[in-house]
Amino acid sequence: MQFPHTPQHTQLPLFEAFMAQPLAPTLKDVVESPWSAEPEVFSELSLRGAAGSCLNLLAPILRELSQDKDARWLTLIAPPASLTQAWLRDAGLNRERILLLQPRGTQSAQQLACEALRLGRSHTVVSWLNPLSSSARQQLISAARTGDAQSLNIRLG
Repeated sequence: MQFPHTPQHTQLPLFEAFMAQPLAPTLKDVVESPWSAEPEVFSELSLRGAAGSCLNLLAPILRELSQDKDARWLTLIAPPASLTQAWLRDAGLNRERILLLQPRGTQSAQQLACEALRLGRSHTVVSWLNPLSSSARQQLISAARTGDAQSLNIRLG
């Protein structure tokens, strides 16, 4: 089998074509345009599946937060009923550094979470708010900044 003869075109070798363009930002570019100067104060984790499986996935995260070097509390706002004192013990959490809070009266879990964040006595406030509106998220962010704390919302579905 013969192929028709095609004329040769001038072509840059592959590596030369790439070298003509800078591949990565220079150190000067990185220093002059830093990442966000303000740290993130709000995170959200969505877990789906059987309640027991979700708690098993959540255990190492809460364990790490309960052993934080910060002297303030890890506060859990209105956790699911399956998150009991026995579960906290079995999951290896430092129960001496954890506050479990439930809203009272007409107070919502979101209002309680904002109050706990604003006070600044907790390094992290974990809530189980679902659904979480954008205005509620902004309230949590504002409260977390005021109290120099972190807000973690867990969505179980």
